[in-house]
Amino acid sequence: MSQTITYLTEEGYNKLKEELNRLVTKERPSISAQIAEARDKGDLSENAEYDAAKNAQGMLEMKINKLQNDLANARILDQSGLDESKVLILSKVKVKEKKSNKIFEYQLVNESEADLKSGKISIKSPIGKALLGKTKKETVIIQAPAGNIEMEILEIKR
Repeated sequence: MSQTITYLTEEGYNKLKEELNRLVTKERPSISAQIAEARDKGDLSENAEYDAAKNAQGMLEMKINKLQNDLANARILDQSGLDESKVLILSKVKVKEKKSNKIFEYQLVNESEADLKSGKISIKSPIGKALLGKTKKETVIIQAPAGNIEMEILEIKR
């Protein structure tokens, strides 16, 4: 498995740690109990409950391994030292859509932390990609499925 460095906020890092802890301390013992219960029911070759529990265990272990790998390769970003003259990961950006004059505010984050409801968009999303590296007053064109969208960057802050 490649060791891709993932840049996270402290909040995002802590969420990943909590998720890993939940999977290891609650989900893993629960699935082990399901396997033991299914094993007690007799012939394993024709036991669908046993097969389902074993499959669930395999999927859980894959999730745990992925989270462990992500956490091992995670770097927590310190927002205080970031350049405010251009859009970077963790930047809070206020933009105006030129056609409708609507104003939107986004924070660019890693894809694992993206949450549109709270205004956090992935740096790998079409909007995130278009904004990265741009400066205040610059106009960007976002290539969306419904067509191109022009936005002007009004403000960049941390």
